[in-house]
Amino acid sequence: MEYDRLAECYKALADKTRLRILALLKEEALCVGELVSILGMTQPAVSQHVRKLARAGLVKERRQGQWIYYSLHGEGLPVYPSVLEHLPNASGDIERLKREGKKGVCE
Repeated sequence: MEYDRLAECYKALADKTRLRILALLKEEALCVGELVSILGMTQPAVSQHVRKLARAGLVKERRQGQWIYYSLHGEGLPVYPSVLEHLPNASGDIERLKREGKKGVCE
């Protein structure tokens, strides 16, 4: 693996908000609006974090109409699976989003 790509990956993983986003995306694909609701951050801040994760090759995007959904990617990154297995379970955040009627906000 080339050093630049590996360094970019580690930089992206060195932030607790980005780790939390990865934990959420480990549960299911989410749009920025859903991430905003869960994280309690502004849309530009969440978009910036997701952009850094995407640039590092850790997440991928799928366009659905006007919305972009993000999911885990990480192919070819040997450190990635071990990081994912150590992330806390974020299913409670997803369930809370559903209970509050904010799941599917991007549809």
